[in-house]
Parts: sequence; C-alpha cells; structure tokens
Amino acid sequence: MNITQMKQVLAEILTKTDLTPCVVGHRGVGKSAGIVQVCREIGRDYVALRLGQMEVGDLVGIPYREDKVMHWSRPSWWPADDATETIVHCDELNRAQQEDTLQAIFQFVEPPVENQQRRLHTHTLHQKHKVVVSINPPDGSYQVATLDRALLDRMVMIYVETDYNCWARYAKEQEFDEGVQQFLAVYPNLLAKPGSPLDMQVEPTERAWEMVSTLRRSCRFPVDLEMEIYAGIVGQEAAVSFLRWANEQKERPVTARQLLDNWPDVADLVRCQRDDLQAVTLNDVVTTLDVDPVVSLEQEQNLVAYIGSLPRDLRFGLVKALVKIPKVAEILCKDDYDDVVLEAIEAISREAS
Repeated sequence: MNITQMKQVLAEILTKTDLTPCVVGHRGVGKSAGIVQVCREIGRDYVALRLGQMEVGDLVGIPYREDKVMHWSRPSWWPADDATETIVHCDELNRAQQEDTLQAIFQFVEPPVENQQRRLHTHTLHQKHKVVVSINPPDGSYQVATLDRALLDRMVMIYVETDYNCWARYAKEQEFDEGVQQFLAVYPNLLAKPGSPLDMQVEPTERAWEMVSTLRRSCRFPVDLEMEIYAGIVGQEAAVSFLRWANEQKERPVTARQLLDNWPDVADLVRCQRDDLQAVTLNDVVTTLDVDPVVSLEQEQNLVAYIGSLPRDLRFGLVKALVKIPKVAEILCKDDYDDVVLEAIEAISREAS
C-alpha cells in the first residue's frame, strides 16, 4: 500500500484497537513522517524511540533501592497516566544493537491482554496510550536484525511502498521546488527504485487469527486493502483463502436456524445482506417457525433481537406473518418485548379494524 493508505489503516488501528501496527518499508518512503502525520490528524501526542541508539536502561529505567526493595525509575519518555493520549513510536526496532535491548522492548510492543495494561518491566502504560513500530525489511539491504516469529506474531505488519502520486501531492502541499516537481512528473521512475519485495514471512497462528478477528470487529478498511492488511498478520496464502471464503459466505442468505441458534455470530451478516438475500431469510424464519414453533428461551430472545435489527417496514411485515402462528404470537405479545414488537402489533391491530 502507499503512504496515504498506510495512514488510513494506522488511524483505524490506533484509535479503535490495542493492537500494535508495524510499518515495514524501504528507506525514504515516508514511514516516520506518515506516522507523525497520523498522530497529528487523530489528535495524539507523539513520542519517538530510536531503538538503534538505546540501551536497556533507557527503556526500563535506572534501578534504585527504597529500604530493602529494588525499584526502577520511570524513563523520561514514558507517558504518564494523566498525560494527553500519546502514540509511542518504536522506530528502528530491528536495529537494536544489543540483544537484551530487543528482549526488553519485546514485552512493550506486545498488545495487552484483555482488561490489562501494556507493560515494560515494572512500568504499566495507561490504556489510552498506544504503540506503533516501524522497520526496514531484513532483505540484506540494511544492517538490521532478523526478528523472530514470536515477535512478528504480536504485531500487524503493514507493508508500504513508494508511490509517485502520493509523493506528488505531498510535494505540492510542502511547496517543493517547482523544478524538482516537474522533473519527477516527467521521470517518476527516478523517485525511488523499488527494493526487494516486502515479505516478513508471517504465518497463521491462534494469536494472529485473534488479531484478524479484532480488526474485523472494530475497524473498517477499504475493500481493496483488506487482503494486504490480513496478509500482514496471517500470511498471503491464508489471507487469500480467508477472504475468498468470507466473500462466498456473503452470497449465501443467513438461515433461520443460524439466527435462532447463534444470533450474535450472524447479526452483522444479516444487517449487511442484500435485499434479495434478506427476503430469503425472512421467508425461512416464517416457514421454520410455522413447521416447528417450539423454541427455547435463548432462541426466543434471538428471534426478537433479529426482529429488532430489521428496518421498520420489514419488521412490520415479519411480525404480521409471525402473529398468525399461535405459539409465536404468544411469545411476541410478552411485555418484555414491547420495545421491539409493540409498534408493529398496534399497526396490525389498526389495519384489522
């Protein structure tokens, strides 16, 4: 993806999840500048850590003793709990010259466990502060360390490449020299020579699929970027297979049994269905309950939740069909469900009178 697309993806991840994006790109493509711009656009403070220049003490603080207990002072760069929302940029992660420095930062870039805070040794980072990483690819062109799979598995790899149109817009906004702009408009191939293909060789794992799940639930990405984003988590092959499967599922209407038995799992699919698929689901619900109107309490609640998710006209039509089934009508007339079905039932009564 290009820098503009990278910024869009970063803003989604940093504002809506606790995941750690890792921007991978060749030198000069605009990784750091793009991250700074995202922070400005989403209203976050920015802290940069040049890990190639840091030692363990710069990260975890200097030890001191208080009575008989050893403590570690908070590093000067560490955002306090009452500070403005901050993005900590771990730049040059794979340029850390000392193995223990890389091991120390490993804990910090790992997304926090649910309801927990991100940690670095004895320090905890408030949930409002987020972390982003950037690296050059370990393709032999740079003096960088190879990151092990355990570390890669804790980040969302975002591959960014040079793009003339993005550069041209930036050059115009920054009022670059007109001669430089015009020359590169004629010879865009001289902007930057493409480096080696960007591939951190990530593979699918349980943690990786959990991150994909988090992104799908929390973020909205352009369709043409989804494959790149998920490939940076589970790898190209798995991402292609998953999205192909997901697209196939979208073409199938949700069945009555699916929504009665597993409404939370299919709720989003139902809401996104085309009108023709929505009609199939509606008819299947009526037919299924007409044949077997006996439902459990959970199925009953799922049915009402489904009715409540429908637009007003579809809700009216479905309730009108369901109240013709005596056992289902008893369910819909319960006081507990007035908020969802009362308006439809009153309209049906007025129509009958």
